[in-house]
Amino acid sequence: MLKGINQWCFPTGTPLETVFEYSREAGFDSVELNLNSYGDVGLTMDTTIEEAKNIVELASSYNLKLRSNSTSLLWKTPLSDPREEVREQGREVVKKQIRLANVMQMDTILVVPGVVDESTSYIDCYIRSQEELRKIIPFAEKNSVVIGIENVWNKFLLSPLEMARYIDELESDNVGAYFDVGNVLQFGYPDQWIQILGKRIKKVHVKDFSTAVGNITGFVPLLSGDVNWKTVYKALLEIGYDDTITAELAPHHIDPGSLAVDTSNHLDRIIKFGNKYIARVGNVK
Repeated sequence: MLKGINQWCFPTGTPLETVFEYSREAGFDSVELNLNSYGDVGLTMDTTIEEAKNIVELASSYNLKLRSNSTSLLWKTPLSDPREEVREQGREVVKKQIRLANVMQMDTILVVPGVVDESTSYIDCYIRSQEELRKIIPFAEKNSVVIGIENVWNKFLLSPLEMARYIDELESDNVGAYFDVGNVLQFGYPDQWIQILGKRIKKVHVKDFSTAVGNITGFVPLLSGDVNWKTVYKALLEIGYDDTITAELAPHHIDPGSLAVDTSNHLDRIIKFGNKYIARVGNVK
C-alpha cells in the first residue's frame, strides 16, 4: 500500500511546494490535493489545465504521486440541496474535480454525496443526491475517473449495508466508496464496514477517534484513539485492497512539518503491527 497524506494536514495557505517538501521528507508516497475556492492555494475552481500539469511536475520533482483529490466545497453546495441552483453549483464542483483528476492522472475523487439537515430530510438527501450523481456519472466515465462516495459526519449513509446499496443503485463502475476509517467509530466498527463494502472501496482515509470524547473534538492522531488498526489492516488485505491509505488529520500550526513525520511513523507501525497480527491469526485471502 502507498502511504498518503492529505493537503488538509498542513495549515491553510501552505504553498504546495512546502506541502510536497514536508511530505517527501516524512517518507510519504503520495499527497491528496484539495479543490478550493477561486483564488485559493493549490487546486481551485479556476485552475487551468496548464497549471494543473505544472503541479503534477512539481509533485514529481519530489518523487510524490497524486492519486486523488477531495474538496470541502460540497458542504456549501450539496448535491442534496432543495434549491436547483445550489445543486447545479455542486455538480460544477464535482465536474471540476473530475477534469483536474483526468488531466493530473488521478483515478479517484472524493465526494460528500449530500447533507441531511433541517431543510433536507434523509429520504430527500438520498433521492436528490442520486439524481445529481446520475447526471455526472457519464462525465466521470468519459474521463476514466471514479467518484468515491465518502462516509462522513453528514447524518447520511450511517451503515455499511446502506452505503453498499446506495453505490450499487448507481450502476456504474465509476462510482465506489472512499472509506474513512475514523469516521465510523462513533457508530460502528471499521473492519466490519470494510468487509461489507469490499471491492467497492477505491480509496481509504485514516484518522483515529476517541469514543470517550464522542464528538467532533474526539478525532486524534493515529494510534491515540480506539481504532483497532490490526483488524482494519487485516480487513483491507482480505478484500484485496492495495492502493493508497491517506492520512487526514488536523494540522500542527507551530511546527507544521512535525505532523507529517509523526503520522508517517504511525502508518509504518500500523502496517508493521498489522502484518505481525496477520502472521499470528492467519486467514487473509
